[in-house]
Amino acid sequence: MKVDLYTTVGVYSRGLDVLANVLTKAGDHAGAVGVSEAEMLDWRLAPDMFNLRQQANTVLSFARGWPARAAGVEVPPALADDLDLPGLLGAIQEAKADLSALKPEQFQGRDEVPLTFNIGVMEPTLPIAQWLTGFATPNFYFHLSMAYAIARHKGAALGKRDFFAGGL
Repeated sequence: MKVDLYTTVGVYSRGLDVLANVLTKAGDHAGAVGVSEAEMLDWRLAPDMFNLRQQANTVLSFARGWPARAAGVEVPPALADDLDLPGLLGAIQEAKADLSALKPEQFQGRDEVPLTFNIGVMEPTLPIAQWLTGFATPNFYFHLSMAYAIARHKGAALGKRDFFAGGL
């Protein structure tokens, strides 16, 4: 499969802007209704789903890791799983800086480079382009959507336009 792997840099950067907007509006709402930041970050849609903090952390993990893998550069270390709201917002800015440092030429000719990755239930080897388009990007948007849904469900002033806060 031939794709322009570098386009994921912009996709993930815009998604991180959306995440920052969602978290900021969730924080504003929580403060307005007297909910602590810790309680807000523990909001979830269902008991067996990730909470808001873990949804955000997962979005960050995908945005930081998969473009790096595709470019053939070192994947940044995992984030702490107990970041507070300022920590998450800071991690978003750091991830955006990491993404902006990636250059198109780092992705050239890497579509078919095989990558073996453990996804918990299996450890398949796939071309990096297939990982990005069939696994990483759908998961990125899933967890970003869940963060949005959690915040909206709890009353944050979010609408569909907020999902495009990073632009088109």
